[in-house]
Amino acid sequence: MHQKAVRYVTRSTAAAATTIATAATSVAAAAVAASIILSPVADASSRMDGVHSDLMRAVQLNQITEEQATKFEAKLAGRILGEA
Repeated sequence: MHQKAVRYVTRSTAAAATTIATAATSVAAAAVAASIILSPVADASSRMDGVHSDLMRAVQLNQITEEQATKFEAKLAGRILGEA
């Protein structure tokens, strides 16, 4: 095969593979987004349980202090649970 033909086939194949991979990634991202949008919303108490466990994990990892976690959890409880 002529060198230019080999180069063309190689580039065309690589471009096609990239296009397919990009399309597959887009489809996967759309599927994840749809599953998030269509999933039922958690009730307020389970959301707060998740917030609490996430904050305690952050305290364990020394990312925030326990005082910061407590204040932030109280602030979110006000918004999520409608408390002051």
